[in-house]
Amino acid sequence: MPEATSGAAPLRRVTSVEGLGALIAVLRRRGRRVIGPTIADDAIIYDGVDDLDDLPRGVADAQAPGSYKLSPRDDGALFGYAVGPQSWKKFLHKPLLRLWRAERKGDDVTIEAERPEPQNFAFIGVRACELNAIAIQDRVLMGGDYVDPHYKAQRDGAFIVALNCGQAGGTCFCVSMKAGPKVEKGFDLALTELLSPDAHEFLIEIGSPAGADILAELPSRPATAEDIAAAEDVVAQTAASMGRRMPDEDVPALLMRNLQHPRWSETAQRCLSCANCTMVCPTCFCTSVEDHNDLAGVESSRTRRWDSCFTMDYSYIHGGSVRPSVSSRYRQWMTHKLSTWHEQFGTSGCVGCGRCITWCPVGIDITEETQAISDSEKSAGRP
Repeated sequence: MPEATSGAAPLRRVTSVEGLGALIAVLRRRGRRVIGPTIADDAIIYDGVDDLDDLPRGVADAQAPGSYKLSPRDDGALFGYAVGPQSWKKFLHKPLLRLWRAERKGDDVTIEAERPEPQNFAFIGVRACELNAIAIQDRVLMGGDYVDPHYKAQRDGAFIVALNCGQAGGTCFCVSMKAGPKVEKGFDLALTELLSPDAHEFLIEIGSPAGADILAELPSRPATAEDIAAAEDVVAQTAASMGRRMPDEDVPALLMRNLQHPRWSETAQRCLSCANCTMVCPTCFCTSVEDHNDLAGVESSRTRRWDSCFTMDYSYIHGGSVRPSVSSRYRQWMTHKLSTWHEQFGTSGCVGCGRCITWCPVGIDITEETQAISDSEKSAGRP
């Protein structure tokens, strides 16, 4: 896990596209499993990266509620997209994990817990919103008395190459969630892609001693004032081009005042309760466990899998589901994410990545729904 550097000003250097290729090579040579953006199934996904050819060079994405499409860019940008359907939690908080297995031999039963297996990951291209999402999951899964050993094993050893966003998606709203587009902490190295008619380079900022150690092996030059100003312009332009925003008010209090608002039922008429929003969300962490037995009664196992508050079974207890209606499940998700998460974990559960908007089949927009409740209060003369 990245550690903070000293109080000295962060060191910035500049490298070329070839230098980025050298970064990937150095990380792999040091035994790391490099994960970064690749293209599969007409989407940007995170998968193994061996060299520069695996990155989505010259690819952009167009995102809108319920809509996602890749398109070509003419500038050869390697990170010229916003975010795809996957988040880094698929590697840190696995979608499916065996917890233990048991085997019966005669009258004896042996039970073996699944041991955590660190993968020594290196993540390349982690956006500010995603860094904030990882920090949220750190608090949830490692910050209390009960630490998830499987999550911790992957997280502790992860090397993070962050990315200051140079492209906002049509559904992004990280600015209003104070989660981007500039990365602030939690990284080993941070990149800003600098594109000009004369050069294609990357400004690199050191975020940890491990990052400084890796950077020492890369071809680079000191950053000039012009380089730093260009990188700041990239972030500023991205911030100014956000596709969405949350209401500029106390959203947690707004939602808690409106638990019986008719908007919940109105939106539920469209909601399919498919759980897409929670599956693509980089902060959702809900799971269920399943037990499996073979027909001979010799082997048993328990697995953990991602689950969602949108499923009927998730809130099922003896006698039925606690939240049997779609409107109650939708309200639970949204009020927990934007309001009661603060009480539990000290932050919002939303980082403004916009995935839940893009990948909702019917295009339900969490910012639009929040604004609608806010507007109804104002029209009624409520503060």
